[in-house]
Formats: sequence, structure tokens, C-alpha cells
Amino acid sequence: MPFELVDHSYGKSRVRLVKLTRHSESHDLTELTVGIKLDGDFGAAYTTANNKNVVATDTMKNIVYVQARQRPVEPIESFARAIAEFLLAEYSQTSAAEIEILQHGWTRLDPYAFQRAGEERRVARVTATRQSVAVASGIENLVLLKTTKSAFEGYVHDRYTILNEASDRIFATAIQATWRYSRPDVDFNACWQECRRVMIETFAAHDSKSVQQTLYAMGTAALKAQPVISEIRLSLPNRHCLPVDLTPFGLENKNDIFVPVDEPHGLIEGTIVVRPE
Repeated sequence: MPFELVDHSYGKSRVRLVKLTRHSESHDLTELTVGIKLDGDFGAAYTTANNKNVVATDTMKNIVYVQARQRPVEPIESFARAIAEFLLAEYSQTSAAEIEILQHGWTRLDPYAFQRAGEERRVARVTATRQSVAVASGIENLVLLKTTKSAFEGYVHDRYTILNEASDRIFATAIQATWRYSRPDVDFNACWQECRRVMIETFAAHDSKSVQQTLYAMGTAALKAQPVISEIRLSLPNRHCLPVDLTPFGLENKNDIFVPVDEPHGLIEGTIVVRPE
């Protein structure tokens, strides 16, 4: 019976890196988690145990550290591109390199002390070949909540539906957003900060009739604010805050006592693109 290996890639995942930049009166701290994936002429390692073209994943890890020593690691989009282009130049058997970097936030306390800034992470993803480079940026675990201007009404009611309609509810989510650039030479830091700001402001001000509607409003706001973005994808898990039944205790819940529920949760996702006029 004939077999064919129709797809393959490999790499190094979760390479942890802290870079300390010393200035005369202060230090800067950057913490990253880097992932590498290579495509290319590696099939023989799978099918015939021939490793002659295989770059060890430990070697990939070391390349990250060497690149971090030799160049700035911020903005992370530029650092990811540098790693991808180095791998393509160094190893001719590689046809494509995908680099994903998560940046972990630290808040400065004084010139030499820092506090971890929650679990929100900045994301960069670069996919490079010898012909092209595609750059994407994003945010993971941007936790937002608002206590009003959120409703969910008019949905399908059938014999399986027990959810009550809500005209005024808590809306909590942990947003993941990824956007693609129409060109690779942009001010990544300024664009990321502006997209984050616009999406947060839209979430807060939007009179939400559904999570779906708010997702679209946030995405289109980011696209309008940054014309260099051609596409944005958002994922909004609906982290429910459910009203507690206080009637067994002779009390009325006046829409002010809730239990937060992480699981199960609704998951609303969507991709918005800019169409040429």
C-alpha cells in the first residue's frame, strides 16, 4: 500500500527569554516567549530516518538567544522578522519560517524594579519565505468588563431554551485579536498601541446588543484607525456573570449579586477585512 507524507513542519516552542538593557541611570526589562516553525526539505527525516537536513530544535533555541544579544528585541515584530530571515539565509533547505513571539508585560516601579502587569500579552507573528514576508500583530488575554450598556434579546427560543433575555447585563471577556498589515514597513509600536486603545474605548462606549455586534464594532474601529491594517480577527469569549437566586433567603436580587462563571462560556469569533472600493 503506497503512503505519502503530504505535509510536515517542525520547530522549537516556548523559548523563554529575558533581555536586560542597562542604562546609566536605569534598566529596561523585556520578557518574551518565542516559537519557531520551519517548512522545507525535511521529509526524509520522517520517511527514511535521514536527518542530514534537520536543524536541531536546540540549535533554533540558541539562535534566538544569539539574535537577542546582537540586536534589539523590540518591537517584537522586527525581532521576529530578523529571526525568520536569519534562518532562511543560514539553512538553504528551509523554504519558510514562521516566528511567533509573545511579550509579557512588566510595569516599572523605579529605575531598577518592576511588577508583572497581569496576563495580557502582546503578540507578533512573522511568516517569511525567500519571496515574501507577512507580518501580523495582536493581543492575547485583554480582559475587559462593563456593568451596563450590554443586552441579549430576540434570539431563538425553542424547547431547549431556558436562558432569560437580558436588557441590562454584565459583559466580561478576555479578548484575543490579531491583525495583518498591508505592508511590512510600519511603526509597529504606534500601530499596536493605537489598535489596543481604540478597541478598549469602543468596548466601553458601545451600546451592545450582542457580543457579535460589539466584536464587529471593535474590529472596524481598529481598521479605520490604522489604514495600514488590511485584516483583523477577534475572539471574544463571553465570561458570564450569572445572577444569584436569593429567593430562598427571602431576598430580591436587584441585578446586583452575581456569580462569575468561566466555563462553559460562549465563544464569538470573526474576521473583518478591508475591501477595495
